[in-house]
Amino acid sequence: MIEIGSRARTLPAPPHIVWDSLVEPHRPETHPWLSLLADEVEPRVLTAQKPSHATWSSLWPSRPHDQIHFTLTASPDGGTLLRFTLLTPDEAPDQSKTGHLRKRLNQLLFADLRYSYGH
Repeated sequence: MIEIGSRARTLPAPPHIVWDSLVEPHRPETHPWLSLLADEVEPRVLTAQKPSHATWSSLWPSRPHDQIHFTLTASPDGGTLLRFTLLTPDEAPDQSKTGHLRKRLNQLLFADLRYSYGH
């Protein structure tokens, strides 16, 4: 697998809450956060080990074999250090596409998901 990108940031919710958000992004009792673009599809959860790991299928039909791996660890402030790693068994995309994929994951996780917790 080739790493396309990886980033870690803290979120205000504890790991078990963030894990629930990743594994069930449309739970009725949560604020909606997974808003997909026209060129994206709903990810499938490929693996899940509560509360520390989860893996999604690709969001992009043009890159069906990509996977998004999540690692969650408790942060000292009671929140979660969430790391995503975007991997592919295929050829890495060009620089423009790589930038788009990373930007979308940053937006979804470190803006939209963060704001769903009220911060």
